[in-house]
Amino acid sequence: MTRWGGASLRRRVTVTSVVVVAVVVVVVAVVSDLLFAAQSRSEALTTLNGRALQAVQLADQGLSPDQIVRRVEIGGGIVVVVRGPDGAVLAANRAGDPPSSRRTVSRRLASGDTVSLTADPGLEGAAERRLRRVLLIVGGIAIVAAAGALLLTTRLALAPLDAMTTLARSIAGGRRGERLAPERRDTELGRAAAAFDEMLDALEGAEAHARASEASTRRFVADAAHELRTPLAGIAATAEAGTAPGLDPEARERLATLLVRDARRAGRLVDDLLTLARYDAGLRPERSRVDLVELARVETDRDAVLHPDDPAELEGGAPVPVSVDPELLGQALTNLVTNARRHGGGAVTVSVGRDGGAARVAVRDHGPGVPQEERERVFDRMVRLDEARGGSGGRGGGAGLGLAIAREAARAHGGDLVCRAPDDSGPGAEFVLTLPADG
Repeated sequence: MTRWGGASLRRRVTVTSVVVVAVVVVVVAVVSDLLFAAQSRSEALTTLNGRALQAVQLADQGLSPDQIVRRVEIGGGIVVVVRGPDGAVLAANRAGDPPSSRRTVSRRLASGDTVSLTADPGLEGAAERRLRRVLLIVGGIAIVAAAGALLLTTRLALAPLDAMTTLARSIAGGRRGERLAPERRDTELGRAAAAFDEMLDALEGAEAHARASEASTRRFVADAAHELRTPLAGIAATAEAGTAPGLDPEARERLATLLVRDARRAGRLVDDLLTLARYDAGLRPERSRVDLVELARVETDRDAVLHPDDPAELEGGAPVPVSVDPELLGQALTNLVTNARRHGGGAVTVSVGRDGGAARVAVRDHGPGVPQEERERVFDRMVRLDEARGGSGGRGGGAGLGLAIAREAARAHGGDLVCRAPDDSGPGAEFVLTLPADG
């Protein structure tokens, strides 16, 4: 898990970068010192070999040991000692024993004497100390300069993060709609800013959806309570009237009929509300393979029993196999036929067939139709267009849930339900339910 506590990101980046720079400076200084020492040793040995060859040539010319020492030591930095065959010092440019050093070259002269040349370690040590002092000073300055530059560049580089923080705080304070809108999205901070904007879009969209859903739920509950109030008030009034003394049997029977009608109306409304609640909770249909034509035939036969003088007409021939929940889809078809019968004011036609790769059921009435601007709103819950549709309104009309339930059933099966004008431009409205077809 990422740890977000502790030091700030700017401080951590700066300290880490300064440490890296310091390590690099130290490594460079050590390597430079080692290379300088190796180069100095190589140059010293080259110089000593050259001077030793010069001493051999001078001895061949017959010069004395003192002359050889004076000629060879020109330029300084070299200790020259000429020894005899017995090891005695014949000539030297410095008193005392020569310093011990690994950079010493000896050559035998023609006279039998030996000349030894040694690089002065004091001079070499002074040069190395000067180099180390320079490296130390330059390295320290480089680290301090790098730290200052990193503080500035880190502040500039991390400015988008400060912008994100400011924007997040402003949104938390109630300001909505602002975005970072990065110019480039191919960088790390650009991608982070773009992802931040997408997250804000999703959060604000979810907030708006939640508020709309809350408002819709409140309206739905209020409408449901209003719809239930009518049959419940009728039940209460009928029951109270039925307790009056001296009622004749005919009046009592009439009150009982009214009581049963209002109770059934309240029961239907409660059933519809429960059905919508099940869809909202994510109801999954229990599918089985059925013939859509036969499902539609069951509904038209039921309608023929209720309206024998003007039964719904079924148009469909070849079987249309679908994998659906027969109970849920049957309820949807019942609602569509009932809606067409209630608002159509005439004959109802149910046609079944295929539309490309989809199964299609179209329920048409011959009433006044649905205005184009209202064809989507009719599927909202508790919505009734009685004025436009010529329905019965309060005289036994529905609660405005049938079409909502039918659309929920269609979408639960992977299909949809829409309202449109008939293809032949005739009167009425047509509700088209589409489903994925099998085979």
